[in-house]
Amino acid sequence: MRTSSRFGVASFFAILVQLWETSDETFLQCLNTHSLISHPISPALFTSTHPSYPSVLQSYIQNFRFNESTTPKPGMILTALHESHVQAAIVCAKTFGLQMKIRSGGHDYEGISYWSETPFFILDMFNLRSINVSVEDETAWVQAGATLGELYYRIAEKSSTHGFPAGVCPTVGVGGHFSGGGYGNMMRKFGLSVDNIVDAQMVDVHGRILNRETMGEDLFWAISGGGGSSYGVVLAYKIKLVPVPAAVTVFQVERTLEQNATHLVYRWQQVADKLHEDIFIRLVVDVVNNRWSGQKTIRASFVCLFLGDSERLISLMNQSFPELGLKREDCTEMSWVESILYWTDFPAGTPTAALLSRTPQVLTHLKRKSDYLKEPIPNNGLEFIWKKMLELEWPVLRFNPYGGRMAEISPSAKPFPHRAGNICKIQYATNWDEDGVEAANHYVNLTRMLYGYMTPFVSSFPREAFLNYRDLDLGINHNGPNSYVEGAVYGVKYFKGNYKRLVQIKTKVDPDNFFRNEQSIPVLPSFRK
Repeated sequence: MRTSSRFGVASFFAILVQLWETSDETFLQCLNTHSLISHPISPALFTSTHPSYPSVLQSYIQNFRFNESTTPKPGMILTALHESHVQAAIVCAKTFGLQMKIRSGGHDYEGISYWSETPFFILDMFNLRSINVSVEDETAWVQAGATLGELYYRIAEKSSTHGFPAGVCPTVGVGGHFSGGGYGNMMRKFGLSVDNIVDAQMVDVHGRILNRETMGEDLFWAISGGGGSSYGVVLAYKIKLVPVPAAVTVFQVERTLEQNATHLVYRWQQVADKLHEDIFIRLVVDVVNNRWSGQKTIRASFVCLFLGDSERLISLMNQSFPELGLKREDCTEMSWVESILYWTDFPAGTPTAALLSRTPQVLTHLKRKSDYLKEPIPNNGLEFIWKKMLELEWPVLRFNPYGGRMAEISPSAKPFPHRAGNICKIQYATNWDEDGVEAANHYVNLTRMLYGYMTPFVSSFPREAFLNYRDLDLGINHNGPNSYVEGAVYGVKYFKGNYKRLVQIKTKVDPDNFFRNEQSIPVLPSFRK
């Protein structure tokens, strides 16, 4: 957990206040000077003394691990109301040498969109949330501050037979999700979110508003999976809608160790990436109490989205995964947009308007890590993992299957390189309710321990990771003289062979490394430029 002393937090404010108050043209004056008369910036500014500052800051902190009194706070929050505010923020932050953190939905697992160990302010994008859906063209323009839930709802308003392949958490912001790759339970059919993005609008380091044509294919490629905040501020993406049936089918089948879970997990590994591309079955493994004995046991949950009716699903499952024993009563048919509510664990019958809520169902402290599985874990390996999970109790494993369309796309087509050859992606997930550094260290360490136990079974050289599952354990960039070397430590794990191209593009479009964070793409060292 990254924290700072009280003196350190206080010093942030002191430095920022000095910057704003001792210059001939203060930072705030600069922002006002560079905003349009038709779109004044002052209503969007929240300094640390503003009465609404705490609520604005906390409204999009989605990981309470970074909502402690010791967490470094921004000197100011700019809740952009117009694209000109984004332009002003970049120009003035460069002038005054301030670090700018960009936040769309606040779901970055390590919170790096709203804290820093150097003086900073937040450019908050949540007001820039317009969504324009064209069913005729089967496209939509989506601003970065919109949420996935809002996008899904607006698509469903226009069509019951269109959707978009992205995440199942409706409060996730579009900006961070798409720019990091974006995946969901239709990726085996349609690929990632970025595989279905056709245009973008962004503000570059010079304050220019660019689209795909004016930014060029290299930069468009980089912000489509390489992390947009390393290159500029993405204002909006144009997406290609995908066809979905009027009715889809979902199920969740649970089995414990006493119900042959180990064999089912082993079989899932053998078939999950080879099933029909209309089938997506997530495997969730956690520790629960046996309902009969009361003793701790392992539970394996098989959660499915099928793009079709239950009769066809059962037929396919009987051919490919009969061991699960799927029955008609396990299955529920519903619309695609209703399936988002199902996957987010909303109660049955919840109106789809719930997707418009910006309040997550669960707000807690959390730690996430990721891995990639290339070969099935043998039964004795699974038994070893179950033993360790029973000892640790808290961490959960989520296995998301690949194959299908994911295996057909070149690993260099987008910055996201994890394509053919992967059975699944693994997420390590630990949530806890206790506040404080001591509790955080305890639960984070449990997660790291399970990650360590998994080492023999997952990818290696590099041990691959998923950018949207941000993990500062993989390395931190201090954005100093060693930034290129520091960046390579995590960059190769996230991007593999694509990392070199990302660095080259970064060096070309942002040579002074203005757009930076703890895991941004660095520029080439001066002797290599």
